[in-house]
Amino acid sequence: MLRVLAALTGVVLLVIGIRFLLVPHQATRFFGIAPEVGSAGLHYVIGVRDIWLAAIIIVLSALSDWRGLAIWLGLGMFVCVADAAIAAHSSGKAMAVAFHLASAIFCGALGLACWRAYVADRSL
Repeated sequence: MLRVLAALTGVVLLVIGIRFLLVPHQATRFFGIAPEVGSAGLHYVIGVRDIWLAAIIIVLSALSDWRGLAIWLGLGMFVCVADAAIAAHSSGKAMAVAFHLASAIFCGALGLACWRAYVADRSL
């Protein structure tokens, strides 16, 4: 179940990355960035970064690398909090901020579950 949740997290991030490449202005608004902020090039940087990060978590999930997943998700939790702060400062859209904060909670909870799986595997 953990493997599936982690892989689905990667798939969601993959979709977000592809969305930044295909419909950057719509993706930017959903993210919570004010329309006048950033350039088209920045959208592509975000899209490629998200696709790369999605590939990492999907591969870690396929390998059942619980420690790697725990670290990735734990660090991702902090990125989500930073994204919430950026969205709050840029557009102030409550839904965008809430999405990022909910993502942080999800990453933290899933990361903790993956760490517990790593510890359990080591004790066998």
